[in-house]
Amino acid sequence: MKIGFDHNKYLEEQSKYILERVNNFDKLYIEFGGKLIGDLHAKRVLPGFDENAKIKVLSHIKEKVEVVICVYAGDIERNKVRGDLGITYDMEVMRLIDDLKGYDLDVNSVVITRYEDQPAATIFINKLERRGVKVYRHRTTKGYPTDVETIVSDDGFGANPYIETTKPIVVMTAPGPNSGKLGTCLSQLYHENKMGRSAGYSKYETFPVWNLPLKHPVNIAYEAATVDLKDVNMIDSFHLEKYGETTVNYNRDIELFPVLKKIIEKITGQESMFQSPTDMGVNRVGFGIIDDDVVKDAAIQEIIRRYFKTLCEYKKGSLDKESVSRIKLIMEELGLKPEDRKVVNIARDYIKKNCDILDVSNCQAVALELEDGTMITGKFSELMNGSAAVILNAIKYLAEIQDDIHLISPVVLEPIINLKKNVLQSRKISLNAEEVMMALSISAVTNPVAQYAMKKISNLNGCQAHSTVILSKSDEQVFRKLGIDITCDSEYQSTNLYEG
Repeated sequence: MKIGFDHNKYLEEQSKYILERVNNFDKLYIEFGGKLIGDLHAKRVLPGFDENAKIKVLSHIKEKVEVVICVYAGDIERNKVRGDLGITYDMEVMRLIDDLKGYDLDVNSVVITRYEDQPAATIFINKLERRGVKVYRHRTTKGYPTDVETIVSDDGFGANPYIETTKPIVVMTAPGPNSGKLGTCLSQLYHENKMGRSAGYSKYETFPVWNLPLKHPVNIAYEAATVDLKDVNMIDSFHLEKYGETTVNYNRDIELFPVLKKIIEKITGQESMFQSPTDMGVNRVGFGIIDDDVVKDAAIQEIIRRYFKTLCEYKKGSLDKESVSRIKLIMEELGLKPEDRKVVNIARDYIKKNCDILDVSNCQAVALELEDGTMITGKFSELMNGSAAVILNAIKYLAEIQDDIHLISPVVLEPIINLKKNVLQSRKISLNAEEVMMALSISAVTNPVAQYAMKKISNLNGCQAHSTVILSKSDEQVFRKLGIDITCDSEYQSTNLYEG
């Protein structure tokens, strides 16, 4: 993989800049946008970017940092799911706490925002508190976000309980967007200033990249990733007017800035040090780009990947028609076609040659591109599905094992199939990717060839793949864990509405 981003340079620059910002205050509240851990979007559009870069930045200065996690009560109530991991927001909060502790970072508490005694949110609060996690309940703030007089009063932010913190940098993070991070930061500023302490606010949002051009593919890829949120990149007019410098931000931050500036000035009783949304940010990711051409190419591929994802999510019912129209418009503006993703035509051509049109249930093919450009294919069969087949075929190729050599013994496969069919009464008898990986690991105990092949699995990290049908959640997770970027055509393999 060609590298377009210097992770170490970014790490040093970002840590230094955050510490410089905190020097202006006794305490700095930083709103972290995007994913704190596992930022796969950034990894894809900035080749060389560490998906855990943000948390590693915090680890560099961990003695000065504590973390508060915000989650909107309504998202818990409706079981909102984090798309890439397939887990609900309440589960993601608990996963995030564990991961933060794994990096030796101090997790202060969880804040349930816009809490109105929702039953599911109340149960979640009980779970956390009974596991020793401190929880704060923040009700909907009166007048927020436009009635400044009401907001900055004891009836507004003053009605929220103060979050007790001890370190100079307080990071506000969340399992997803619109979780109430900004409101929680401002509520804390209100309480801090009432107690006579100097506290400030900043925002750490990786995308859009403020010092890249508005129409740079990296910034357009951000729009493609947020079609459901209807985010639009814009020139920061406030920054341009004040400094004569062209910078990029997104519509929500620019639209909210005048009110946000008034709120901060009302809280502190003095003119804000921020004259633009760009001023509020502490993101230095643009300074880590070392090869713009590599980054542009990667961002273009990400836009195509987002195109497929949007169409699949629309088919599943989780996105609206407007999101599909927006992603198609982005593709048209850049002159991109779905087939510009190389694995797409390979998978589609393979299915045309190998699919019996009279038996649509057998129509699934997956194409996978290895690091050296070699294309590997796999198709659905009675024994295993296309996802399992392509992974197994790729491992055999990397291990230089002939096609006619079986890696998995029938002695291992037969009991698994019998279990699925006769004991668990599963409708899907063909083994999925996870089941085949398990069977391979069992075979490796007694089969040296399978053991050798297992060592090649890590070589699949960073590969690209495409399926001619929508994958099951299980197969999606296997590809994600292997580090394979998979896209799918927006078609179901079967006409069945329920697959048990």
